[in-house]
Amino acid sequence: MAFHDVDLSYGRWDNQQLYRIKDFALLGEQYADTSEANYVCLATQTSVERLNSLPQVSANWQGKMSVALFAAGHEEFVVLQYFVTYMRLCFVNIRENATFHILVPRDYDKLPRVEAVPYNMKGKFDCQYPDRTMKALLKFRTLKTLQWRQRNTYPQNHMRNLARKGCQTKYVFLTDIDIVPSTNSVPQLNHFFRTANCSKLCAYVIPTFEIDIRAMFPRSKSGLLRLIKKGLARPFHEKVFIYNQYATNFSKWLSTNTNETEVSVSHIVTNFEFLYEPFYVAVDNVPAHDERFLGYGFTRNSQVYEMHIAGYKFYVLSPVFTGHWGLQRKQARPAWREQQNNANRRKFDVFKSEIFVRYKNDPRLLLKAKKNQIIVK
Repeated sequence: MAFHDVDLSYGRWDNQQLYRIKDFALLGEQYADTSEANYVCLATQTSVERLNSLPQVSANWQGKMSVALFAAGHEEFVVLQYFVTYMRLCFVNIRENATFHILVPRDYDKLPRVEAVPYNMKGKFDCQYPDRTMKALLKFRTLKTLQWRQRNTYPQNHMRNLARKGCQTKYVFLTDIDIVPSTNSVPQLNHFFRTANCSKLCAYVIPTFEIDIRAMFPRSKSGLLRLIKKGLARPFHEKVFIYNQYATNFSKWLSTNTNETEVSVSHIVTNFEFLYEPFYVAVDNVPAHDERFLGYGFTRNSQVYEMHIAGYKFYVLSPVFTGHWGLQRKQARPAWREQQNNANRRKFDVFKSEIFVRYKNDPRLLLKAKKNQIIVK
């Protein structure tokens, strides 16, 4: 099946009937391969304008990928058709191993309809320049579609759940589209998980680093360490929001053997912080991402917090890592993003009370009990 055969006039609803979903809209040629060598699938999600990150992700992740795509309207769906076709023609790993799922808003049919990208744009489809190809295609969107995107929130947690459930392996590595895995991650992780035996609730954290756009993506942990010493790489969100990844304990990870080739557990996360949101590998029986959280704020960290309350342990793996391009700096967030964050913060209070009841585990009561024990002594 090709993308132009996909009929978006029907599909399953999400739980709130806000979005229509097409599972397995386009299947990778080798995706259904049930080889026992495949233990881990990469699950990722994106809106149309960031899909150009997938070629680099797939260059490093030579294995199965479940990709959830959001199309705000028919124009964006046509752009997706062309760009996915372009990627499948240009990049063998995407053609063979990437499977795509689509999510569209309930009012998808009310946005402008188009039939095809103008013929004169086809000359811009150069396999060496996915960014340039996407930029040319994005010009095809009309003002009405762009205005809809500005007024409506991106359903991040719907997308994450969709990508997760599209994986057909025992373990799922859930990321965002602009998170690039280290080279050779697939064979290294397959080897590790072939014998991994976790008797408890386990999640395996893969550390994430920001990489200066002037640098080459490091091919090993030792190469990453060299970039850090030159000031060309650093832990993800270190300057913008340190609690995002702080509990990973990057210092400990970097102090371990940098020449190792086989994946092992570097250490266990012992200083869990609220708002921690690592990228991790786990069996896909972890709690779902709560779809009440829309847009930005409390989307990933609410799910990780529920895992913590449920009793999951987080094990940091080495030497595998992931990278995100650009050294991020603090800057004023747009008003719409702060509004979404505040709306989700209010939802989080209800969410937190619910999970304390669900797991019969309220950290506030445990802390109070410990304090009382100290007073008695």
